[in-house]
Amino acid sequence: MKVVILCGGQGTRLREETEFRPKPLVDIGGRPILWHIMKTYAHAGFRDFVLCLGYKGSMIKEYFLNYEAMNNDFTVCLGKGNRIHYHGEHEEQDFHVTLADTGAEAQTGGRLKRVRKYLGDEPFLLTYGDGVADVDLKALIEFHKSHERTATVTTVRPVSRYGILQLTERFAVRQFIEKPQIDGWASAGYFVFQPEIFDILTGDDCILEQDPLAQLAARGDLMAYQHEGFFFAMDTFREYKYLNDLWATGNAPWKTWD
Repeated sequence: MKVVILCGGQGTRLREETEFRPKPLVDIGGRPILWHIMKTYAHAGFRDFVLCLGYKGSMIKEYFLNYEAMNNDFTVCLGKGNRIHYHGEHEEQDFHVTLADTGAEAQTGGRLKRVRKYLGDEPFLLTYGDGVADVDLKALIEFHKSHERTATVTTVRPVSRYGILQLTERFAVRQFIEKPQIDGWASAGYFVFQPEIFDILTGDDCILEQDPLAQLAARGDLMAYQHEGFFFAMDTFREYKYLNDLWATGNAPWKTWD
């Protein structure tokens, strides 16, 4: 099963980093967040990736073109017989990565539609290039297979961005709860799709999370896999710092690989 990762957004809320590089290349612990996401999938056995590139996509292409040299010792033979001999092996030996330019302005549904030719007629996984999680991917896929609908979205319990106050009738604070979980469920991405999803994707301006998913929900063709574990999307500099602090202290819940 192939894994599509949406890597084309401009990341405007993280301008401190994305002014110079696309958000999927912003580092957590010295490695791009994209690498962390791919390692999570690879640990579950999914190593065939299709990356939907857009804003500064050439930098992501360069990252993978230079991956061998940047992750191995190597010897260069100069001259007419120019060749490179790499010493040792990094842990991503069997990754298969398709890098597809899906346009600078395309929306999420438009980007997905543009890579249809790389996905064939099989179900596939899809997520965003800026969120890390410890989702049980095999359990997610089993859930998807069990209901036989077109799509599954992974959902998480959202956390309030603000402290919540419980007040008395006289406006005294009875209790202060710092950023609690709130009722309901929110999308974390980490989708599974049947190829029928392409039947309702239109042009480049198609936003996957709007009309296509609304159509599926209206006809009972979208199911929710409830994830009670860790999920965190990196949208702001504060969130970037938080993820780096988790990694630096050895408390990164999404690190499911050895």
